[in-house]
Amino acid sequence: MITIKDIKKSFGSLEVLKGIDLHIEKGEVVSIVGPSGAGKTTLLQIIGTLDKPDAGSILIDNVNVTTLSQKKLADFRNRHIGFVFQFHQLLPEFTALENIMIPAYIAGTGSKAAKQRAEELLQFMGLSDRAKHKPNELSGGEKQRVAVARALVNNPAVILADEPSGSLDTKNKEELHQLFFDLRDKFGQTFVIVTHDEQLASITDRTIHMRDGLLENLDNLERLENLEKTEETEENHD
Repeated sequence: MITIKDIKKSFGSLEVLKGIDLHIEKGEVVSIVGPSGAGKTTLLQIIGTLDKPDAGSILIDNVNVTTLSQKKLADFRNRHIGFVFQFHQLLPEFTALENIMIPAYIAGTGSKAAKQRAEELLQFMGLSDRAKHKPNELSGGEKQRVAVARALVNNPAVILADEPSGSLDTKNKEELHQLFFDLRDKFGQTFVIVTHDEQLASITDRTIHMRDGLLENLDNLERLENLEKTEETEENHD
């Protein structure tokens, strides 16, 4: 699903990512943890095609996104990647339903189909009665559920979340964390979550530890090596 090879990124003289190798399987819920300044958010932004690496390659759904033009990259991002941010980033002038529909409109989906999809997601989130409410009329937990629904509206292959429960109380955190797994089971999305929340990290399928721009997990290279061996075997059989 996601294969990252030797990703490097610097900002001026500061080397933030120093050669990241990582493979994430389809349907995995993976957390990325580490101290501030480890490079977690930079890595997430590069996976999400919001930033470009200085070197290396990223394959998402067998597409090398590092080679796409800006126009094709924007289209790929809209259709294949969903984003959930710490502070939901909902547009205050639009209702919950309208906020969810916006990425569908950008993708060229018709109004009727976009509305139907948004209503289905609101129902799944238990928020059908909040469809016409604007963000300032929603609780923190409700806002974040709307943000998750917005990330899902185009049925993307990958959901990237940056500290998604960082602004929530304990009850809403637990509900949001369970929601990620419910969504994975229902829709089959792959989740990559940057978090400082130990409780969330402990329940994900795999936890990736970062420090000083490098991954500390020893199994990442092994996963890549096994993937490459499998691909070579398949090619030989062809």
